[in-house]
Amino acid sequence: MYYGLDIGGTKIELAAFDAQFSLLHKERVETPKEDYSQWLDTVAGLVEKADQRFGEKGSVGIGLPGFVNRETGIAEITNIRAADNRPILHDLSTRLGREVRAENDANCFALSEAWADENQQYPFVLGLILGTGFGGGLVFNGKAHSGHVGMAGELGHIQLNYHALKLLGWDNAPIYKCGCGNEACLDTYISGRGFEMLYRDLKGESLKAPEIIARFQQGDKSAVEFVEMYIELMAISIGNIITALDPDMIVLGGGLSNFDYIYQALPKALPKHLLRSATVPVIKKAIFGDSGGVRGAAALHMAR
Repeated sequence: MYYGLDIGGTKIELAAFDAQFSLLHKERVETPKEDYSQWLDTVAGLVEKADQRFGEKGSVGIGLPGFVNRETGIAEITNIRAADNRPILHDLSTRLGREVRAENDANCFALSEAWADENQQYPFVLGLILGTGFGGGLVFNGKAHSGHVGMAGELGHIQLNYHALKLLGWDNAPIYKCGCGNEACLDTYISGRGFEMLYRDLKGESLKAPEIIARFQQGDKSAVEFVEMYIELMAISIGNIITALDPDMIVLGGGLSNFDYIYQALPKALPKHLLRSATVPVIKKAIFGDSGGVRGAAALHMAR
């Protein structure tokens, strides 16, 4: 039995899968906010309850909105204070009597999509999440790549380049402070949140992303101008990532990934931002949606 846990700032979800990756069980509870012992008890309790249900000790993989430092074993999860700066893998493995593995939730998302039958033809899958923030996950031949320390794929903290600032306007480009402490990180631009903030600051009206998209689809001139500019901003930023990584496929997740126009317009906007010999990779919408995190976490113990 393979258990995947998707641990966020507000909820913890456990899902159990068999060897054929069929979902057999799912449970969700609130994330303890402050107390580390309570956080450990909650995570371990979900696993132990699943063990009792299936009569065996399942493998445990965890997806986190951060990462566990490979050198120190300490978790860096700033939006879960109860578990931040703690040796969570050591403590959970000791408590549960088995190896517990963890990856950044974007890596788990990418891993889940890479394991889909129709995507296994692509050796290198790059997952990009366009949600509250912008992040990436890297999967090579069915295995998540998290790098030397564990932060590989933190693409949201690449900063706007010359061409992006020129597009936004030298004199009036909004410069947003990122939660990491730096300014002008892609996390605050190439995301659903960034989509809304840029519309507010460039168009002078505060709207939610679905409202902006609805206006675009109705042919509203201001919304159309904004969306075309935003697609170009995406092309500039994602073009740099493609140049650096050269993936076989890009899969998009998060709320903004449901804007279907992206899949039509982004591939057309990308070529001028790539090297001459480069080709635009396949760009697809995520198949598994909100279930991607637990599926990818469970796959951390699977062999393809």
